[in-house]
Amino acid sequence: MSDDVSTSPGHPGPPSHAVSSTQDLAELAARLNSQLDAFDPAVLDLARTARRVAVLSGAGVSAESGVPTFRTPETGLWSRYSPQELATPEAWEDDPAVVWSWYVQRARMVRGVQPNAGHRALARWAQDVELTISTQNVDDLHERAGSRVLSHLHGSLFEFRCESCERPADRWQIGELRLDAPVDTDPQPLEPPECLECDARIRPGVVWFGEALPWDAFEAAEQSMTEADLVLVIGTSGIVQPAASLPLAALGLGVPVVEINPEATEFSAYADYTVRLPSGTALPLMMAKL
Repeated sequence: MSDDVSTSPGHPGPPSHAVSSTQDLAELAARLNSQLDAFDPAVLDLARTARRVAVLSGAGVSAESGVPTFRTPETGLWSRYSPQELATPEAWEDDPAVVWSWYVQRARMVRGVQPNAGHRALARWAQDVELTISTQNVDDLHERAGSRVLSHLHGSLFEFRCESCERPADRWQIGELRLDAPVDTDPQPLEPPECLECDARIRPGVVWFGEALPWDAFEAAEQSMTEADLVLVIGTSGIVQPAASLPLAALGLGVPVVEINPEATEFSAYADYTVRLPSGTALPLMMAKL
């Protein structure tokens, strides 16, 4: 129990504290009302009646948990490189040790953060409706919040595979990477391990710039959106193609599409409704009103 305001009979506490508490509650209520004003009532009606909900999530969702976006400045060894330069097949061919080390550290960084309120709200909603998640994020925060991800459109930091035969890395090879260890702020370049099947290099299981998306993941995501009652586009810039085109397929069939993003994006002009709040605020508020 806090010792700054007594709750015992005859000791109501200093009046200034009571006033401060009242002011805090009033400010909280005003803030919540302001946030609710960001919702068009039609959005809440759609969410209440939808039985099949399809979600496309992007970097903004993970950023609320502390995962840096590709626009976040790097530090240490990585300050010499831009993420856009490292996340390419050309960088992998030129300096696989640097690229491999960068992805190992990125995976460790993700393991060091937790799902946020937006992730948890989606997992909770999925208990009541058929909710599918297609994500442009390569982390595992949706899964750790309790959701099942239908499509990792850009791959996963935790799915390593052979660059040649595409055989998944063995469990012990992944274990040696110590992905649950703290991030090394000044790591040394680390040579990638070899495939046990063909001796080629094990590569990160992500889609690099210039590579095609896995067709099965894209097709599953598109089907989920065209068959949904409601599509939510959450925390994505609407720039990275072809994933950004997925909600357009739903719009073409008359499926209502809601964008949740604190800022306007390339997709905003196409969305039926927009909610100008971070997903970690908007989704719990939406769940509270269902």
